Amino acid sequence: MFKALSDPVRLRLLSLIASHEGGEACVCDLTGPFDVSQPTISHHLKVLREAGLVGSERRGTWVYYWVLPVALNRLSTLLQAPVSTATRT
Repeated sequence: MFKALSDPVRLRLLSLIASHEGGEACVCDLTGPFDVSQPTISHHLKVLREAGLVGSERRGTWVYYWVLPVALNRLSTLLQAPVSTATRT
């Protein structure tokens, strides 16, 4: 997951999808904010999907993406600092 998110475009795509109204975004809504081609955006979305970070569904000619809550929970767990009862000096 971290490898998939190491690319700034993929990290921003994940953020855009997560913050999109209704919790899902059409690929047509995701190409505008970037200075890369549509095939490049599709490649980045494929990497996110294969990493288990987003789900997708084709509806007519467009593909819609949403962030998988399980993936966010896993990332959150990994990023939590362990609670220490000792005081650091």
